[in-house]
Amino acid sequence: MSDLFTVKVPQASQPLAERLRPKTLDEVIGQRHLLGAGKPLATAFHLGKPHSMILWGPPGVGKTTLARLMAEAFHAEFIALSAVLSGVKDIRDAVIQAENAQAQLGRSTILFVDEVHRFNKAQQDAFLPHVESGLLTFIGATTENPSFEVIGALLSRATVYVLQPLSSEELAQLLDRALAAVLPERALSEDVRQILVAYADGDGRRLINLVEQLSVALEEAAQQEKPDEIDLAFVESALARSLRRFDKGGEAFYDQISALHKAVRGSHPDAALYWFCRMLDGGVDPRYLARRIVRMAWEDIGLADPRAAQIVNNAAETYERLGSPEGELALAQAVLYLSVAPKSNAGYMAYGAARAFIREDSSRPVPMHLRNAPTRLMKELGYGHDYRYAHDEEDGYAAGETYLPDDMKEPNWYRPTSRGLEAKIGEKLAELRRRDREAVNKRRAAGGKK
Repeated sequence: MSDLFTVKVPQASQPLAERLRPKTLDEVIGQRHLLGAGKPLATAFHLGKPHSMILWGPPGVGKTTLARLMAEAFHAEFIALSAVLSGVKDIRDAVIQAENAQAQLGRSTILFVDEVHRFNKAQQDAFLPHVESGLLTFIGATTENPSFEVIGALLSRATVYVLQPLSSEELAQLLDRALAAVLPERALSEDVRQILVAYADGDGRRLINLVEQLSVALEEAAQQEKPDEIDLAFVESALARSLRRFDKGGEAFYDQISALHKAVRGSHPDAALYWFCRMLDGGVDPRYLARRIVRMAWEDIGLADPRAAQIVNNAAETYERLGSPEGELALAQAVLYLSVAPKSNAGYMAYGAARAFIREDSSRPVPMHLRNAPTRLMKELGYGHDYRYAHDEEDGYAAGETYLPDDMKEPNWYRPTSRGLEAKIGEKLAELRRRDREAVNKRRAAGGKK
């Protein structure tokens, strides 16, 4: 098999992650929902029938490994392209190589595109016809949602398989395998094992790299004074802790901000605080979180508790004054307040309904009694005629007055909930509408126009 981007190097010089790459399907750790007995990919391996697919999942969960194993299982040529490094010319070269393999060897070709989400439309279009013709079996690997990043024509011809982060138990198995390769005589305490698994954060490749870093640190320490044991202090000093799995422009970013918003909306303060802290830990800009929290106050709390908007704005201002990490406490408490506040999306829904109505409706004229009349001519034309000044009416309310265009029915867009302050708002509006009906009925009984 050939690989456009594989260079053969001595086994000892290869990174540990490459040395530990599974050689058979049985050696793969994780993804049992795809590789277990009777599951989709296990069935494909068993039948020996390759098909185009997209492997979507976080880093270090086996996407490249599965692609390579498929090529072995299907006795196919394997061409690997990196979407970061490759262009249309590389795709054309891959097509020529596939044509030669078919003509000279009678072998099919698997084209593996790592980080396929980084290919633009023109690059994806370049190999699409050859996927359609069957010359190439396409396997794409991506950490991003293929619905947004892969063209529809290609997406319709490829099955999407979602790969999951490795569980703690699966990472523990991988840890044993890595330790056996580089530290076969060193036993790690359970605390050390747990911290390594936690640092890996579901990423198998990261775990293997951490073990490799640890072995290098031990070799360096041995030249001076060999440590009696690998304790937590040694691990902390040996490993530069990497951030949690988080991409400010990627799927994890939007998933986590969505989870934060939904936890607030669902009135679960602990869950909201969890996602808030996860995003801080992942390196998100607290100012972005402040903006989203302000939006939550208006979208999900609204007039049920007007104090919510004041509190979140004060928290955002506090962060601007104090910065990190002190200012983040104010944002955290704003998140907690929003979580426990009464919820209402009545204002949000009313605004959306009004905007949608205006977008589709005609330009209705302003009723004459609502128009301003700063000149004599405008008064003579009836501008402002019969307008009732609310402050001069009983309780400051002109019962029965209309403020919509003459031919427009009451839309009832704003429907207050029975929660928080909106419960009182709803009661007040119901009373005002009752007074409106009473005034209209009196006018009609007296022979008025309404």
